[in-house]
Amino acid sequence: MGETHASTHAGSGGLLPHPLMTALLVLVWLLLHNSFDIGNLLLGLVLGLGIPLLTRKLWPKRLHLRQGAALAVARYVVLVIVDIVRANIDVARLILFRRTADLRMRWISVPLELSSPEAITVLAGTVTMTPGTVSCDLSADGRFLLVHCLDAPDIEQTVREIKLRYEARLKEIFE
Repeated sequence: MGETHASTHAGSGGLLPHPLMTALLVLVWLLLHNSFDIGNLLLGLVLGLGIPLLTRKLWPKRLHLRQGAALAVARYVVLVIVDIVRANIDVARLILFRRTADLRMRWISVPLELSSPEAITVLAGTVTMTPGTVSCDLSADGRFLLVHCLDAPDIEQTVREIKLRYEARLKEIFE
């Protein structure tokens, strides 16, 4: 399949090596301050321009996404948002109605088929953003993700869910 480039090469772009990152940083800054005034906008622009410039050497190559990845990304974002809401409800139930001694807290090792560092990072971030789970470590060879689960009665089922819900979709996007 053909590939598209989601960002510019680290060495190119002049003042805007990563224009999408610049726009996102400005937007996030304004949202964090919950204020759209000239001072916050200017500071957001300084950060939005400065951070990509200072970190461009850390972006050694272009990010490759599969052809038609935009729709897959949108579906993934919706899935993650729904899962975060559901997990919040589940964790609230666990905390409110279950004794700590009855929780099956576990460390699980999720074998990875992903090879792209960006895809692995998104997977680890997704696991961490979903309440009740935290990605804690990546094996040195990048083949296993260590995850702590607040309540995992069936380790194999938890691994299957992570692989089917998230990893398989990230493979569609990145690899």
